[in-house]
Amino acid sequence: MTRILALIGLLFALITTPAFADRATLGPIISEFATAKGFKGVEVVIDKLAATGDPEVGNALRALSAGNLRFRRSDGAVFIVTSGQALDPITRETVDVGTDDPEKFKKVRVKNSIRRKISAALSGLTLMSPSIDRRLRAASTIFETADASALEALEVAIKDEQNQDVKAAFEDARASATLASGRDDADKITAVKHIAARGDREALSLLSRFEGQSEGELKSAIANEIAKIESSLAIWANAQNIWYGISLGSVLLLAAIGLAITFGVMGVINMAHGEMVMLGAYTTFAVQEFIRATAPELFGWSLAIALPLAFLVSGTVGLIMERGLIRFLYGRPLETLLATWGVSLILQQTVRSIFGPTNREVGNPDWMSGAFELGQLSITWNRLWIFVFAMAVFAALFFIINRTSFGLDMRAVTQNRRMAGAMGIRTSWVDAMTFALGSGIAGIAGVALSQIGNVSPNLGQSYIIDSFLVVVFGGVGNLWGTLVGAMSLGIINKFLEPYAGAVLGKVIVLIAIILFIQKRPRGLFALKGRAVES
Repeated sequence: MTRILALIGLLFALITTPAFADRATLGPIISEFATAKGFKGVEVVIDKLAATGDPEVGNALRALSAGNLRFRRSDGAVFIVTSGQALDPITRETVDVGTDDPEKFKKVRVKNSIRRKISAALSGLTLMSPSIDRRLRAASTIFETADASALEALEVAIKDEQNQDVKAAFEDARASATLASGRDDADKITAVKHIAARGDREALSLLSRFEGQSEGELKSAIANEIAKIESSLAIWANAQNIWYGISLGSVLLLAAIGLAITFGVMGVINMAHGEMVMLGAYTTFAVQEFIRATAPELFGWSLAIALPLAFLVSGTVGLIMERGLIRFLYGRPLETLLATWGVSLILQQTVRSIFGPTNREVGNPDWMSGAFELGQLSITWNRLWIFVFAMAVFAALFFIINRTSFGLDMRAVTQNRRMAGAMGIRTSWVDAMTFALGSGIAGIAGVALSQIGNVSPNLGQSYIIDSFLVVVFGGVGNLWGTLVGAMSLGIINKFLEPYAGAVLGKVIVLIAIILFIQKRPRGLFALKGRAVES
């Protein structure tokens, strides 16, 4: 029964396989080179080989073009003779026929027109390949090189092609080849419009190459299409910068949103906030190392597992900081700054002692790897998921603050601490839980940030200054201000970088924020209340 099923499978494969020539028929066709009458006879044999659609004939055709195809005078057997070796023209396996006597073999003569015919035949063989990827690569190569000799093969391939993506690539390649051909200007102008419809940099490069070689109406048509493409690409470039800015803004939002609520509610300048981000990133690294060692099949779930653990680790460290140190320093902001800076150094050294001073790489799950194209935008999956995650964190925190009793207590303490205490709210408990919540959010921000760079003990230092800028610019303690501030600074930075560089761009942004704060000391969205504490 098993043999019968195998036989049926073999028959099905034979039926569904493209109709390439039987290998046994290729040998006799190639042997016709020995009896071909002049150059026309050679061209007839080339046409027969190309008609088989079999990639195996490429060996013989390439050898013919290079002048290495010869036939034995005694029996007309054809071989590829090179470097003193005789090779089978189909398989390129070495054949022992004795090449020491050059008189035994005669070269199949070719000329430039035949070489062009061979080039077209080889293009046709690749275009008819059963592999979709190979056909796409062939079309891409013809488009880039504008190979006019492939026009005939492209026409045939377009008629027979069933895959729409490949067919579209063939049509692009045909338009490119048409530009390099001897066809009239009307056909070339049609080809120019087809190429320009792509609107990408490859199309711009190709048309620019032909602009200098053209004249009259064709040159004007190419110049007009180039102007349109450049205008379109400028718009897409701005859109790409906006996306990069939004991507950077989502990273800044994750890093700053925890600081926004701790700084806003408690007035604590927490210089160890970046280390909470770092602890979340190292928690992710530890989780992935454990999964790799014990259950590699769960690696795709590593980030989902790391999220709650990172929140707990950073939140617990934040709670211990608040209860053991910060609560004794309320009302003394400079001393709080120095104390938390000291804690940040302790945390950094602790991590160095445990994990070492070198960078640690955190892997990307499959669903966060790679990129995709949206028009002329290139969007990486990890950045897109970080943006989605940042919005989810923002929405969750917004719900907690505005729709829960804890959030009501937090807002009351933010607006008027003394009145909140007089109304029975345990302000010390609110401070502790708020600090733990902000630290926990910084921890899950570390999970996200570990996906766009290496993890090191200095990871938090890269984001602490930007986090304070976002909070101050948006408005202390205001979530909407943090969101707007993060996205605004991200987009502004990305538009400044091409002109001023990354470092000078940040300096310009810092100066602009200082000037802005002179006019609006409480930021974009100032908290309102009867006795808002500064």
